[in-house]
Amino acid sequence: MLAVKFSNIDRLKNDLSVLTDILHCELGQGVLYRYLAQIFYIIEYFLRRQKQFQIMNSTLTLQDKAIIVTGGTGILGNSFIKGIVAAGGAVGILGRNEQVATERAEAIIKNGGKAIALVANVMDEAQLLAAQTKMLDTFGRIDGLVNGAGGNMPGGVVGPDQDVFSLNMEGLRQVMDLNLYGTLIPTQIFGKTIAERGGSIVNISSVSSSSAITRVLGYSLAKSAIDSYTRWFALELANRYGDKVRMNALVPGFFLTEQNRTLLTNPDGSFTQRGELIVQNTPFKRLGNPDELIGALVWLLSDASSFVTGTTVKVDGGFLAFSGV
Repeated sequence: MLAVKFSNIDRLKNDLSVLTDILHCELGQGVLYRYLAQIFYIIEYFLRRQKQFQIMNSTLTLQDKAIIVTGGTGILGNSFIKGIVAAGGAVGILGRNEQVATERAEAIIKNGGKAIALVANVMDEAQLLAAQTKMLDTFGRIDGLVNGAGGNMPGGVVGPDQDVFSLNMEGLRQVMDLNLYGTLIPTQIFGKTIAERGGSIVNISSVSSSSAITRVLGYSLAKSAIDSYTRWFALELANRYGDKVRMNALVPGFFLTEQNRTLLTNPDGSFTQRGELIVQNTPFKRLGNPDELIGALVWLLSDASSFVTGTTVKVDGGFLAFSGV
């Protein structure tokens, strides 16, 4: 309150002068000095805090930035686009489902935000180039990319009764292509444009990249590769562009999506045995809410993380920190 009231320094000096005269008459010089010392300490503290908040608010924002989100038609993607818009950014909602992308863009525009539907397959360079042209025609710039497209497929899952020496190589390859090349290809297309002005690229990793999780072999291999790619590409970006372009990865824990719903929950909404095991090994004893990824995502996309590159940020309820004991 003091910081707001005394934000005008000239007025502050005048008020203190008047206050000093009053206190001097009422209290005497010794008591006056003690009171003034306390007052100046409090005022200095609040002014310093106000300056810190001003600095934070000026960097932890996506105002005047245009961000593309691949996988923007998915459940996590929906939280990503909402968070970007809430932080002041314009968003390109990229996905194969034209209806969902359009509905989400229209809803954002109706509420005063800036968004555009970009219908494209992340594995198709021609479609991505067309999406880039549409984004630039609409917003005139691309400042960031969230590589949110990905997920698991039945062919990449190894069941407990399956022979581990008879793996479905084609199924594994499909999952790895979607998650790995579905990140590399959009980065090749959009990243080059981002590098012209500077910006941030955020990949989506997984707790399965650093902790062995049964069944999901293809997905785990792909996300491990994403971690490696994030470090390598961040280094090479820095070698070529300095601190102009950054790349990091967000590491979500377990969040309920359409792809894992039947694995983690029963038709009545209760947890399956696998779901129970995951919750037991998550210190928070619950699954994550997709909106809980927004804070870390906005931070990585914003100038507030300007000295952060080549790293992973975990949002997992403590899953990777827990030994199980």
